[in-house]
Amino acid sequence: MSHFSLGGDPDDDRIRAFILARLAAERNGGMTSSASTATPLKHAFEARATDVKSPKSDINALILDYLTMEGYPNAAAKFSKEANVQPQQIDNLILDRQEIKQAILEGRIEAAITTLNEVDPEILDKDPQLHFALLRLQLVELIRQCNGGDINPALDFATKKLAPRAAMNVDFLKDLEKTMALLIFPHDNLAPELDTLLKSDLRQITATKVNEAILERQARRREAAIRQLVKMRAWAETSARSKKKDLPGSIDLGLYGEDNDYNENGHEPMITT
Repeated sequence: MSHFSLGGDPDDDRIRAFILARLAAERNGGMTSSASTATPLKHAFEARATDVKSPKSDINALILDYLTMEGYPNAAAKFSKEANVQPQQIDNLILDRQEIKQAILEGRIEAAITTLNEVDPEILDKDPQLHFALLRLQLVELIRQCNGGDINPALDFATKKLAPRAAMNVDFLKDLEKTMALLIFPHDNLAPELDTLLKSDLRQITATKVNEAILERQARRREAAIRQLVKMRAWAETSARSKKKDLPGSIDLGLYGEDNDYNENGHEPMITT
């Protein structure tokens, strides 16, 4: 059984909830709740939107694309079988991206960097910001391990790996100084800007950046189609409101399923296999 989670971006949470609901529906034979409730009066726009039914095949294609692009080949293979859709080709690059992403999410940054360099040694050489982000995350993991104990491994790593880069970049220097502050203050009483560094969101954000960098180097689409649709939908709403179109006060993104018990805090894992 493998797990993955999203964090940081509310749209990511909505996409994740949608994927959860669809996976559950497929495992239940495509059945959804038949419970009926009183239907409140809808805005004309909402009524029209409700009448638009996306073909199940299109929805399943979006889910399969998401699982493949995000680097979950096992989940993609299982979903394609359960939904009876043609699986996308699983090549070694997808497996490598999965390995790298999983290593980052588990805090094994050195292993992730090693595998990334084996996949394409030029990625980090040509992207100093991404390289610094990974090294900074590795420093965070070292600090997490030495909390209340020996801080020398973290100090040595910061001095040898990060300080030379920070000396040539003001933004890198600010990030390094903020990270080093974790060695000074107790981790159970940190300011919000420091506490954020120890949350899993930083791993997720960094893993996403690495995944996109690999795809870009391979001249492939950088993100799943459903992410592009979410951005397009947000742009369309903003554009419509700027032109004073008759819209409800707020429009739900429409990714939460009726039966989905997803917790909006976005921290529980998604079970994919």
